[in-house]
Amino acid sequence: MDEFSTVLFKQGAESSVYKGTYCNKPAVFKERFVKTYRHPDLDRQLTNERIKAEARALRRCRALGISVPSVFLVDMASRLIVTSYVDDAKTVREAIAGIEKNPEEHQNKLSHLVAQIGSLVAFMHKDGIIHGDLTTSNLMVQHFESDKPVVSVIDFGLSFVSETPEDKGVDLYVLERAFLSTHPGTEHLFQQLLDSYANAYGPKSADIMKKYEDVKSRGRKRTMVG
Repeated sequence: MDEFSTVLFKQGAESSVYKGTYCNKPAVFKERFVKTYRHPDLDRQLTNERIKAEARALRRCRALGISVPSVFLVDMASRLIVTSYVDDAKTVREAIAGIEKNPEEHQNKLSHLVAQIGSLVAFMHKDGIIHGDLTTSNLMVQHFESDKPVVSVIDFGLSFVSETPEDKGVDLYVLERAFLSTHPGTEHLFQQLLDSYANAYGPKSADIMKKYEDVKSRGRKRTMVG
């Protein structure tokens, strides 16, 4: 990281995220931590697998026409992945929070936003891409005030490939938990998101929705027992 001019943007459990420039373009630098409790060889192997999976998911999404950051650089030795920065955007969390005081005035805008999110997740799942950490902070929206907002998906650090309805159902459940805990009282919006997902995915979405309901039921039982 020393050769790049960057500023710390966010720090999580797995990595530090910096803003900077790469080849004169706004960029995001994600540097994964060394896990000292693991054997160095195992840590290197697992970290490399995660970085490869993240880069692969981003490239597959772009090939599908899904709005995600471009991959600029993958540097295994430095545990680093560099992607484009989503300019002039806010998180979906910020966008929803900004209009929660007067939701009735922006109902059409909110409906369009969640419908777009549902379709994006469906397109990823149809190609076997499981995000692993779907939250309204990992969804960015550009031109939110216009008639044509654009939603982008970011942070594929926990992504993997799977065709099972179970994994896709879990991905939806993670999104639901994040959505409703961050934006209480928006169950109707999340249902619109699910409807859009089912429409975009097609008839085979029925198996996924069944698994989603199963996972949701198990989650409720754990909450009651806990």
